[in-house]
Amino acid sequence: MYKLKPGIFVAKGVSCGNPPNAAIRRYDGKGISSAHSRACIARILSKRRSGYGSLYRVRQSCIDAGAGPAKRVVERQTIDIPDALNFTIRSQGNTAYRYCPIRELPAGLRAAG
Repeated sequence: MYKLKPGIFVAKGVSCGNPPNAAIRRYDGKGISSAHSRACIARILSKRRSGYGSLYRVRQSCIDAGAGPAKRVVERQTIDIPDALNFTIRSQGNTAYRYCPIRELPAGLRAAG
């Protein structure tokens, strides 16, 4: 899917050691989920070069809950990926995220990374 390293990403400027839920994103090779979504699947609508990386327009569907039963929701996103360790979700206020190595994550996130 994306040329990102699978694992946990946090908003730039936030510590990997104690990130708030709102600052956490997880890439699993299929899509980018938040603390309040799971089983995300992104479908690429378009891809173009952007600087040193790629700009993706995608249609992503996720189960709209971190756990338990919930409906699947679909949204369109624009994601700028300059390299395997960084991305920006342009369709959600240009929030930039960076990869966090597992050793830097709190215990509760290590299994998810």
